[in-house]
Amino acid sequence: MMIKNDMPVYIKLPLILVSLLSIGLIFYLARNVLTPVLLAFLFAVLLLPIYTFLNRKLKFPNTLASAVSVLIFILVILIILAFISYQVSIISGDFEIIKKNATSFMYDCHKYIKEHFSVSIWEQKKYIQDVTKDSVKKGNESIGTMLVSFTDILLDSTLIPIYTFLFLLYKKHFILFLSKLFKKDNHEKLREILFQIKISINNYIMGLIFEMIAVSVLTSAGLYFIGIKYFILLGLLTGILNMIPYIGILVAGVLTVVASFSGSPDFNIVMGILIVNIIVQLIDNNILVPLIINSKVEINALVSIIGIIIGGAVAGIAGMFLAIPLLAILKIIFDRVEGLEPWGYLMGNHLPKAFTWKIKQKSETEVS
Repeated sequence: MMIKNDMPVYIKLPLILVSLLSIGLIFYLARNVLTPVLLAFLFAVLLLPIYTFLNRKLKFPNTLASAVSVLIFILVILIILAFISYQVSIISGDFEIIKKNATSFMYDCHKYIKEHFSVSIWEQKKYIQDVTKDSVKKGNESIGTMLVSFTDILLDSTLIPIYTFLFLLYKKHFILFLSKLFKKDNHEKLREILFQIKISINNYIMGLIFEMIAVSVLTSAGLYFIGIKYFILLGLLTGILNMIPYIGILVAGVLTVVASFSGSPDFNIVMGILIVNIIVQLIDNNILVPLIINSKVEINALVSIIGIIIGGAVAGIAGMFLAIPLLAILKIIFDRVEGLEPWGYLMGNHLPKAFTWKIKQKSETEVS
């Protein structure tokens, strides 16, 4: 588990880059298969404490402990979905009110634009109609893609629990396989890497859950303060969608604005929602994320952003979610494999206070 340090930099650097690019290419080509597998691996690591408790403390057989752990996980997900579905069914009863207030709000927006930008209401509506026609055409072309994506989601929702169960069931089997890949001299380092990966992933996912709860509570409190009717549901949706980088909070904001029309089409309410979301995001990005997330994975912001963008381009939302834990795993490996330590340092978030070049001074004989 080492890269020879006596290799020239111009040979060692291309080898490392080619290896990383090869891994990335394999993941891209097999993303539809690997994405649910990797998600299941993360959930299996999260469920390890439950599995260990059932297996060691309560003496459950491996199969039963694995099955019960996965069932507990599925039950929690179903409870959350049931609560959201119940709340959505209540909101659907206010559909006519929401539609009426949304229409009134749009009219006020048209009027404001006409008065301040000298664009007539007819021109505004014509522009919206043109955009809508283009969207319908593009929408018809992408219906097949949407159906395929929906089918993939249904398939993944079935496969992920199965994969998670199998990861828990064959945990020792996989560890023994890894131990057979490396010499016994490297087993101590291998055990340390596996232990650190487990701790890092567990802390990251738990950090995400705590962040989701904090964002949900803060958003719910803010929406309650400005008088939004379904503040609990909207706060919970904001917390869940906030786990999706970049686009999640935008979708949550749109849903909150639409739901607010169940009460009043007042423009001040919409501004209040925007202010609440901005304040919560400032707290999240400047306090919660550095304290809960970054401190757990120790990945710097630049590498995180690049990783999330690449993950989104390769595997969509799931790729964004997987980017940080995969980067954390890479950093753990780099930090502990001789010859790769500089790459682990590059990914880290420990900024040096100062740096001084260590240049060897030439002796008088060398100068002469």
